[in-house]
Formats: sequence, structure tokens, C-alpha cells
Amino acid sequence: MTSTTTPTAPTVPTTPTAPANRSTPAAPPSPTPTAPAPWADLVSAALLGTERRTPPAALRSGQCAAAALLDAAAVCTVRRRAALRPAPAGERPAPAPADPRPSLPPAARRRLSLLLADRGGNGGSRRGTAPDLTELLPQWLAAAGELGYRAPEALLPALLDAARARTDLRPAALALAGPRALWLARLNDEWKFALRGTGRTTELPVGDDPEGVRQQWEEGLFAERVALLTALRRQDPRAGLALLATTWPTERAEDRLMFLDSLREDLSAADEPFLEEALSDRSRNVRTTAAELLSTLPGSALAARMAQRAHTCIGLDRTAGAPAIAVEAPHECDAGMQRDGVAPKPPSGRGERSWWLGQLVEATPLDGWRARFGGRDASAIVALPVGDDWRTELHDAWCRAAVRQRNADWARALLGAPGAPSQAADVSPAGSSRDLTKLLTVLPDGERAWWVAEFIAAHGLSDAFRMLGVCAVPWAEPLGGAVVDALDIARDAGSYPWSFSGVMGLAERCLDPAAADRLDMLTAVTDEPEGASPGSGGYWSEAFQRLVGTLRLRATMHAELTPPPTGHAPADVAPSAGPTDTGPSAGTDTDAGTGTDTGTGPGTSTSAANAPAPGPNSSPAPTRTTRQPLAP
Repeated sequence: MTSTTTPTAPTVPTTPTAPANRSTPAAPPSPTPTAPAPWADLVSAALLGTERRTPPAALRSGQCAAAALLDAAAVCTVRRRAALRPAPAGERPAPAPADPRPSLPPAARRRLSLLLADRGGNGGSRRGTAPDLTELLPQWLAAAGELGYRAPEALLPALLDAARARTDLRPAALALAGPRALWLARLNDEWKFALRGTGRTTELPVGDDPEGVRQQWEEGLFAERVALLTALRRQDPRAGLALLATTWPTERAEDRLMFLDSLREDLSAADEPFLEEALSDRSRNVRTTAAELLSTLPGSALAARMAQRAHTCIGLDRTAGAPAIAVEAPHECDAGMQRDGVAPKPPSGRGERSWWLGQLVEATPLDGWRARFGGRDASAIVALPVGDDWRTELHDAWCRAAVRQRNADWARALLGAPGAPSQAADVSPAGSSRDLTKLLTVLPDGERAWWVAEFIAAHGLSDAFRMLGVCAVPWAEPLGGAVVDALDIARDAGSYPWSFSGVMGLAERCLDPAAADRLDMLTAVTDEPEGASPGSGGYWSEAFQRLVGTLRLRATMHAELTPPPTGHAPADVAPSAGPTDTGPSAGTDTDAGTGTDTGTGPGTSTSAANAPAPGPNSSPAPTRTTRQPLAP
């Protein structure tokens, strides 16, 4: 049996008192103060129960132990709260900056709310016929940004959450969110990514405010400094370079690399002295980037030095009966080559001499090879045989040079005719590091779409997936027709249906929405050919139904964003408006409508009416019959 003792009140010391005045009555005795029960003991008694532990509280007549415990806890709580002093009020945040851009139309605002609420995607292996809203969100953000709208205030938290979860959404999401995205990011650590320069969300002090430019450059966040330098370079490249030079020696290596990368836009010969000094930088990455930038300037001293070295190693073989290219790779990587950006140590599996040769050719101006090879143009030079098995290494280096220098003539020559029988094998020759997809980005949008369409018609979709990703959105004809034709042929051949899910997903995002009505015939369930994958007919039918539904939804989304036909821009709402914005109605929430899609693919949108013409140096395209469902 556990014995408990009742806590007694502490003894109050007595003090001498003055003699009592007979005329004054004696004061009544003061109540004896009771010591509060320790809070930890009260918690222990509550956790164990009053039956197992007697609470450290005095029991009144007729009161149970549990009631006494609760009374003691209430008294202790009041004592604890009464002893707290109010904390000093924190500094209130500054008001959010104004965003003068027009607000979204009501239908577009509701559409954005639906897209942000359905970010989970479809976790099943079979998607069904419903459009994938997660893949439509990037297109919606890009289209809204191109039309100059701002995001509704009430949806800014959800928009920032979506951008935090998906890095591919951040540039478009932050651009739509505007300056208030930075304001919110400073108040929430989960949105700090918005402060790292993924989008321009602040007003930059450029133009007639040199003091503001200097102050923000010296005191701003890194993201703000990068955005400031980029904006200033667009306005005045020399002023941007001068601003960078003021703090260049004191910047960190990783910051110098980012600032140097900002010089790519509007790069000119005036930047050459600064870049030449950067060739001696203590950071290897900075030196490499400076050499790459100098190699894109055909008249730079570095380009001349690289050309002299490369021309010494490569030329016409005059000893052979037929014209051919002779190659003698460098035998050493001297200090001058290393200062000009040539890495001396090759990656694993590469020989030193071939590694050095590739870097020299990559940095050599392509226009100088005409004189080196007796006035031959790019196509004639590429067609020459190369001795001693140097063809793959040499052509790979020329491919990288064409991409770096954005030389369309050399890109056409290296790409060749898309319908050539050997072209499929040349996409990735044995031991080659060339990337024909990057070469395609050098061509104009229309010519690029034509080349990929002819390649698909001749070789199918197996090697064309990455090529499709660099074509302008929406896909111009004949590219859109070639993709759907190839999918239809694969279905008729009984191909494994899930092998083309990636291409089907691209088609949902990149086909012209105007083609939806012409694709209805493909949604029917067809008889499965002999040897086809079980259930493939139903899958193909679902896939084409989803394709048609997605195209129509994209058309509706664009119609909801389109301003009223009167030509006036949507009415703006004062920045101090409530959580919901108001704006003119444009479109409805029904999944019907027409319009053209702006898309988010690289390049600008190309209308289907502007059919691209074949490249000037390309071979005649093979004859291809358009399948009936795509006939206009």
C-alpha cells in the first residue's frame, strides 16, 4: 500500500506588530496560501490514472480524486498563463507589389484551378480515354503568359506548390505569378526556389537609373543579380559587361560561371577582351566556358588559333588518286592548347589524340574549311572519304561545331537526305557521339518539321522520338500527318501497343487541335490482326479517343484565354482586390470549341497553312500516300 502525504503550506514567518489600539478592532487572520501542485506531477497522475497514483491535490469534501486533479490542473494552467508576458509585436511585412497585368477571364481562371487541383496524374498503367491534365498545365501556363495575363491571387499558393514539385513548370509559373511570387517566397521557406533566378519576377532598375542598377548589383540576391545582368545585356550589352567587370575578381567561382553564361545573349566582338582574360581564370569551368564563347565568334583570336591548329591536322590527301581527307591528330596537348580550352585528359574509353582533335575541330570556324578544301561547299566536304578510319570522329566534331556556331548549311550537309536508305544507320553510328536531334535545332522550324516528317515516312517512329521533341508546336503539316499515319500503320500491323505510348503522349501535346475532327475515324475498335498483342485493339481505340479528346480540350483552353472579339484587352483589377479576381468572360467551361494552340515546345508556333518547303540541299522526298483518316 502506497502512502501519500498531503503537501503542507510553507510556514509564514511572523513579524513583530505594534501594540494594538484599543479603539481599533483587530483584523481577521489572512488565509494561508496554498502551494501550487507541480505541473509535471499533475501530468504523471493524469497519464497513469488516479486509481494508480493519487493526484497531488487537496480533496474537498465529497470530491473524487479525478475531479480534484482537473481542478488542480485548471488552477495551474491559469497560474502558468498569468505568468507570461506578451511578446513584442513583430515587424509587419511590406505590402505585396502591384501587378498591372490584366486578370484572367473567369473561364480561364476556373480552368487553371482545375489543372492545379489535378496534379497527381494517373497512377494506373492504363490511362483510359480521359485527357491527362498534368501534361496540359505547361501548355496552359505558356499560353497565358504569352497573352500577358497574371495569375489570380487566390491561386498563387497552389501555383507555387506546383512549381515546387515540378521544375519544368517553374519558368512559366513564376512568369505568370509575377512579382508577388517573390513576395510570397520570402514568407515561406518551401517557396525559396522562386528566389534562385528561375523567372523574372521583379522590376529591374535599368535604363535611366544607374544608381539603382549599382545598388541592386552590389546588394541584391544572386537571382536578382543574374536577372539584372541579363536585362541590362539586352538593353545595352556594353553596359552589362562593364557592370560585371566591376565585381568580377571578387565573385565566387560558381557565380562567375553563371554570370559568364549570361553573356551568351548578344555576344559580340566587344566581349572578346573580357573573355580572353577569363581564359586565365583560376576555375577550370570558367576557362572552358570562356573558350566556348570565344569559339562562337568567328573573328576572335581564339577561333583563329584553333583554326590554325585544326587545319594543320586536316587537309586534302594529294597522294591518293581520288580526292580524300587526310587526318593527322595532334601528338601532344601543349600549354597554349590548354589555355584555349582543350582538356588534356580524355574521358574513359577515348584515346588522347582523337580527344584533342575533336576539341580543335569543334572550336574551328566552319566557314574556313571551304578554302582549306579547294573551294568546296559543306555538302561536298562532308561527302569526301576520310582516310585511316577518322570519318566518325571528324564528322562528330563537325556536328558539334555546327550546333555551337548555329550554321544551317553545315547542319543540312551533315544531316543528309532524310529518306536515304543509310540515314537510319547514320543516326547513331558505331562509336559515334553525334546527336542529329541537336543538328535539327539549327534548321528553321518549317524545314525541321519537313525533315522529321520525311524521316518518319521512310524509317518509322523508332528513331524519331527525340526528333519530334525539338519540332515547333503545334506540329505543322506534313509532320502531324506523318506521325498519325505511322501510329495507324503500327496498329494495323499488330505492333505492341505500349511501345508507342511516348509518341502518343507527344501527339496529344503537339498535334494541331484543328486535326481533331479528322481523327475521329481512328477511334473505332478494329479487328486485331493475327499475332497481335492481346487486347491491343481496345488499347489503340482508347489511345486515339484520348488523343481526340485532348486536342479538343486544348482548343477549348485556348478559346478561354482568347480576349473578347472586340479587340479590347481584358479589364484589369486593382492590386488591392480580394482573393478572387474579376475579368471579362471569354469562352465557357465546356470541352468544345476551336482555336489554335500556342504550345510549349521549343521554337515558335507554326501554322499548318504555312507548309514548309524542303531544304535547299536536300534530296527529293520519297512519295508517301496519306492514309484516308487524315485526308482533308
